[in-house]
Amino acid sequence: MSKRKAKVSIHECAACGCCVKVCPKNAISVPKGIYAEINSESCVGCGKCAKECPASVITLEVTER
Repeated sequence: MSKRKAKVSIHECAACGCCVKVCPKNAISVPKGIYAEINSESCVGCGKCAKECPASVITLEVTER
C-alpha cells in the first residue's frame, strides 16, 4: 500500500512559513528560520502545504508503507 508525504526542497525554501499556517496536522516547522521541515510521522499527505507554497518547493511523493 502506498501513501503520499510532503517533501521540501530545502535549498530553494525561503522559510516564509506559509506552509506551517495551513497544515492541519501541525506537521511542518521552520526551525531557526532556515527552511521548512516536515515531520513525516505527522504528515497525512493532504497537499495543502504544496498548494500554498509561493515558491512551489513542496511536492508530494508516493511512499510505500
